[in-house]
Amino acid sequence: MTRPMLLSSLSRRTFLAGGAAAGALAVSGGWSRVLAAPLLTVESVTLDVNGKAAKVFAVKGPTGEGIFAKEGDRLTSAVLNASQAPAVMHWHGQVFAPADQDRARPDGGELAPGGTDRVDFLLTPGTHWMHSHTLNEQQLLAAPLVTREADAGDAQDVVVMLHDFSFRTPEEILAGLGGAGAQGGHGAHGMGQQMQGTTGMAMSGMDHSGHGMTGMGAMGGGMSGGGMSGTGMPGNGMSGAGHGMDGGMGGMMAHANDVDYDAFLANRRTLADPEVVQVEKGGRVRLRIINGGTATAFFISVPGLKPRCIAVDGSPCAPIEAEAFPMAQGQRIDLLVDIPASGGAFPVLAQVEASPRRTGLVLATAGASVARIAETADRAQGLLDLAFEARLSAGKPLAARKADKAFPIMLGEEAGYRWTINGRTYAEAAPFVVSPGERVEMTFMNPTTMNHPMHLHGHHFQVVGIGGRRFSGAVRDTVMVPPHMPVTIAFDAGPKGEWFLHCHHLYHMATGMMAVVKVA
Repeated sequence: MTRPMLLSSLSRRTFLAGGAAAGALAVSGGWSRVLAAPLLTVESVTLDVNGKAAKVFAVKGPTGEGIFAKEGDRLTSAVLNASQAPAVMHWHGQVFAPADQDRARPDGGELAPGGTDRVDFLLTPGTHWMHSHTLNEQQLLAAPLVTREADAGDAQDVVVMLHDFSFRTPEEILAGLGGAGAQGGHGAHGMGQQMQGTTGMAMSGMDHSGHGMTGMGAMGGGMSGGGMSGTGMPGNGMSGAGHGMDGGMGGMMAHANDVDYDAFLANRRTLADPEVVQVEKGGRVRLRIINGGTATAFFISVPGLKPRCIAVDGSPCAPIEAEAFPMAQGQRIDLLVDIPASGGAFPVLAQVEASPRRTGLVLATAGASVARIAETADRAQGLLDLAFEARLSAGKPLAARKADKAFPIMLGEEAGYRWTINGRTYAEAAPFVVSPGERVEMTFMNPTTMNHPMHLHGHHFQVVGIGGRRFSGAVRDTVMVPPHMPVTIAFDAGPKGEWFLHCHHLYHMATGMMAVVKVA
């Protein structure tokens, strides 16, 4: 795999100077100029996974997979879909200015095989990523989209992109789970067609203020101004394993990993043949870790070093240490580590939630001996909980302000692998309607048997409540909601548009757990 390099600029001039593809490309969407090559190309490639070939996707920029930029740069050029499948690109973590929305197509817009599209928007600083908003995300249609912060200092950046991998197609996986795809058997292509936008969708009249909802009392009482009462704040005493927890579905226990994967990858490699990144003795490294797993959460550890979390989901936080850092699907974490002056080799490990399986890479100084690392740890991890989340505090919190609107959001699980928001699937639900600039609070409640990483497009939000306790938590774009622990987020509604709110477990989203926040 060719690792992406740091680009000083993503201007059209830089792109034209560095473009490697041959031939000319006429770009659609009203852009009449001709480029020498596309900036981003979605390609079908063959990947070797533990000695077996697999057909997957790659998103390649002018210097390799993904894009690296610096704060203040614009992503200005074109996307070419050189694969044989439709692509719906989502710029995960990007917050768009009003003038940039049409140029970014932030909530999709299906790109047919051989099609091209122009993109032009100011990049949001931090560790972000881009991925397909269809089932083919499972086939590695994703890549880093990292914009180095102006105050990042001189630390060496090392990106770690995590994936769960299966030799089965995502349609086969979904069928094995008992689901038929979003709204009944659409599969990857049909799902992409649905996600182009929400205009003209058949929407039923669900009152998202919560009227008519049932089961609210069991989840911690009523809500006043978006706050919740009646449940405790998780602390370091939580086991994280979820043992003995009633999942709320006829006595079923909380669980994870409903997909049996063939491998777990870090930068497209397993621990049988991990990437080894050379680092300097006595140097400082910033690990920019992206959980691109479609159905898998991880715990991150760096044995032999003392990592400090300095950002989550691309937003700075007060530095915090931990032995293992939880990462739900779609989340990112930036860890700062200091390499000893004596040098050595140091693994960066991602262990699967509720499993001993793991992946990772190795940081090594020149001449260091790199030992083989087993793909299975000595013991399994537990389930993700909110103990670490409860310790986080934002480096740049939202201004204190009373909520203008508050929405209770009940996450649901029904027979036939049907996952819902407020009792409705995506095609059935009316949008959450807010106005530009309004302070919005949402409290997620989860009586289901699984964790749900909830992601909001086009916005960053602050975690302001866990259980019944209010606090000034992290600024994120994806928050994990475990069974029986309400989580409250706050955000200021952005420019007019329709923004997806969904679970980042791909197969939960595909079978209904997605809604729209309409800013109008």
